[in-house]
Amino acid sequence: MASLFTIGYEQTPLADVIDALKRAKVKILVDTRAVAASRRAGFSKKALSAALDEAGIAYLHFQKLGTPSEGREAARSGNYDKLWKIYGKHIKTKPAQDELAELNKLVEAGKKVCLLCYERKPEECHRSKIAELVAKETGAKVVDLFPGHFI
Repeated sequence: MASLFTIGYEQTPLADVIDALKRAKVKILVDTRAVAASRRAGFSKKALSAALDEAGIAYLHFQKLGTPSEGREAARSGNYDKLWKIYGKHIKTKPAQDELAELNKLVEAGKKVCLLCYERKPEECHRSKIAELVAKETGAKVVDLFPGHFI
């Protein structure tokens, strides 16, 4: 059975995230942020991609799997019911479905894939919804990585 990993970088240095990915033997990191920019050092798209490349991990940005701005606002305010409603509608759009299908193919091919977003707790992040959909489609086991804690 394939595994699909998830990770959030909230309150975590880049080195710890990369270490967690290496320990899990992840080969492809899929950035699920709608906007792959960050005030946190090393987590903007170009810097993150370069650091992962140096660590032997491929970087893909599946922007269409990201949360729309109104969903991000709901998450920031702690309104998860609103977030899940917004994201549930968004994930059904054709662009999101196309990227979800591409993600499913990577997992079905046996690639060691990890979904990345900001929130440390997967239950507070849309990546958990993506992981549920992939698991349902592919039978993959979802494993949440927590930088600084080792599996």
